[in-house]
Amino acid sequence: MSSTSPIDFVNFDFTCTTMEACFNAFDKNCDGYLDIDEFRILCQALFRNNKGQTYETPEEHLRDIFQIFDLNHDGQIDKEEFTYCWNNWIKTIVRPISAILIIDVQNDFICGTLDIRKCPAKHNGEDILQPINNLLEKIDFDAVFYSFDWHPMDHVSFLDNINLRKLHESSPITVDNVQLYDTVIFDGDPPMKQRMWPRHCVQNTWGSELHKDLKVVENAVKIYKGTNPEVDSYSAFWDNSKLTDTKLDAQLKLRNITDVYICGVAYDVCVGATAVDAISSGFRTILLDDCSRGVDLQDIERTKNHVVKNHGIVVDSDRVKNMVEGNDRRPELGYKSALNLKKNKNQPLKLPLYLTAYKLFQFS
Repeated sequence: MSSTSPIDFVNFDFTCTTMEACFNAFDKNCDGYLDIDEFRILCQALFRNNKGQTYETPEEHLRDIFQIFDLNHDGQIDKEEFTYCWNNWIKTIVRPISAILIIDVQNDFICGTLDIRKCPAKHNGEDILQPINNLLEKIDFDAVFYSFDWHPMDHVSFLDNINLRKLHESSPITVDNVQLYDTVIFDGDPPMKQRMWPRHCVQNTWGSELHKDLKVVENAVKIYKGTNPEVDSYSAFWDNSKLTDTKLDAQLKLRNITDVYICGVAYDVCVGATAVDAISSGFRTILLDDCSRGVDLQDIERTKNHVVKNHGIVVDSDRVKNMVEGNDRRPELGYKSALNLKKNKNQPLKLPLYLTAYKLFQFS
């Protein structure tokens, strides 16, 4: 990490003047274009922490990003291309719109029938209550969501319901020898794998309520999942068979959310599944390590590795405030933003850039 920063992105007000100033500051040879070396200097200024230290962007990622904004593939970024970069990329990095997703912090997972202290990792769910509460008290998130496991009595995941459905002939475990946490295969088209859990979070019971010590903020959105008796739902976005969505994705996009901070229980089950779907849905995804507890230590590590491999990050809660405020800007998330633009390049842009002359510099 270096501390060199030729321009202060924190205090930019994103007007026509500041966009021109930004372009001119990095157009070192004043030729009206940014080449790869000038763009590298821009990224060194852009990706830094709250102490002004610069994060190093991997060269391969840097060149990928440059090519995404070199829209006419001439090896340089002109002013019109920079307008697109400014409005669709730099703004997101410096002024993110952030939501926190608090996953399944319910009685049954912390001190009830599926108390994770009894699982192999021996985690204590109560450990996450104070750090989550601190975040909610100190940070003004643009949106707060609480998810609930919300199962009917005859839910497919409950071990004591195993006799209600036929197992497929390929199931490695039979009805007679199935035990808690085993994975069976139920008959169906197609056959469905299901991990078996103790009865938990039954609708409108004490076990399904949020823990009494968890702070619940006003105007938060509640997301209910696992309501279909025939299919489980780990992710707060979709059920496990991707048959029904919870409308979380639509709720986030309605609020123009760019960044989602995910925490809760269980780290390697519902938290992890939610993170996977958040990444797939195009959100810059941040897992909160000290605000999550899980079932199995190896599965928790696999969850973290998957998020990092797919351009999300894993941090502790003490990093969140500066990230939400745009003072700690991570290159991994910037790369994710650029890849999203590449993926959606055939969709309408936020601004009709190529229908507007550069001299107009229209900004939202």
